[in-house]
Formats: sequence, structure tokens, C-alpha cells
Amino acid sequence: MSKNVVVRNIKRAASAEIDQLARLGAATIHEAIGRSGFLGPHIRPIQEGSRIAGSAVTVSSHPGDNLMIHAAVEMCQKGDILVVANTSASSHGMFGDLLATSLLSRGVRGLVIDAGVRDTAELRQMSFPVWAAHVSCEGTVKASPGSVNVPVVLGAQVVKPGDIICADDDGVVVVPRTEAATALAAAKTREAKEEETRARLQAGELGLDIYGLRQRLTDLGVRYLDSPPDR
Repeated sequence: MSKNVVVRNIKRAASAEIDQLARLGAATIHEAIGRSGFLGPHIRPIQEGSRIAGSAVTVSSHPGDNLMIHAAVEMCQKGDILVVANTSASSHGMFGDLLATSLLSRGVRGLVIDAGVRDTAELRQMSFPVWAAHVSCEGTVKASPGSVNVPVVLGAQVVKPGDIICADDDGVVVVPRTEAATALAAAKTREAKEEETRARLQAGELGLDIYGLRQRLTDLGVRYLDSPPDR
């Protein structure tokens, strides 16, 4: 079998689960699934205020070559998020407003890429959410074979086709497709716990008491003094 493939059909999680995960947000989901799945602080939004989730259509590209991104567009469905990884580091502007126009016509919710993007003003005006490692006007070619809908690695995280990508101002988290229901339940539980804690903090309780941290300070040798120590 060729190492360069385009896989047409992938399994996706239920749209209801994906939409609920989008509402909960990346930070809550990351904590709820055991502080895992975070693609790293280097992949940042080029806009503010976007919060999305969708099924990953994955791309493995060569640096500075966006041929396989064009091939991936055809594989995208409504509600998907395009996830692009490179075989080695790249800061090239591999994606711009024309590709975004094509993806929007297919109902794609956004892009996650470990390289650069260009035409950022246009992308913001189009309301096409992008999370990228770089913003760069450096051009690309369309010459190297790669793959679509194969497992890829971004920020030490493996992203498989159909996995759920959750992205907002805090970054990008991947949830394995087969763990969608479990992740959703855990995230809802965490959200409820945070609401309870927020109410207690608003009522004047201290985090030291809510989280049981006073004894920890004592165990670590921290002392409280009524006045500064003599020098």
C-alpha cells in the first residue's frame, strides 16, 4: 500500500456530543479528561472569541507545500475541522482566504495547523476560525505528495481522523472519538463543580479552605507571623 493516501470515509462522533463539548470549552475538557489532549501553547488563535468543536479531517503535509490541504477539502463535511500537520517544522503561510472560502462552502468549522497562515485580516472578516503556530506571508508550492485522514502528531498529541477537536481562546484540545461520551460526562461534572466553587468564592469563602490547603501549607513548613520577623 502506498504511504501517500487519501482516505475518503472516516467515522465521526455524534453531532450532539460534539456541540455540547464546544459549549464546555477547551480548558474544562482538558482538566476533565485528566489534563490530557492539549496541543500546546504554540498553536494559538488568530482571532478572539471563537469557540468551536468538530470532527478532525487530518492532513500530513510537507513543509511549505499545501497540495494535500487542497486534496483534503474534498473530504470535508459539514461540522468538520481541518487539522494540518507537517513532516517537519514549517513557518510558511500554508493557508489563506481562498482555501477558507472553499472550506466554508462545505460547512467546515475551522482550521488547526502547526505551520503558518496568511491573509489573517480576510480570515477574521470571513469569521473563519484558525489556530496556527505562525502568521506568515511566506509562500508555498503544490508539489509534494502527502496523506489525508491518517493519524498525525501535533504538539506531542496524536490526532486520528474523526477525533473531536475543541478549540477556543485557551487553545486546542483533542478528544479521541471513542471517548466522546466519557469526556462529555466528565466535563459536565467538572463544570457543575466549578459553578459550586464559584458561588462559594462569591460568598466570601477562601480557596485555602475550599481546597483544604491550610494543612498543606503547614506540612510544607509555612508559618504565619503577626509581624515581620526580626532581621
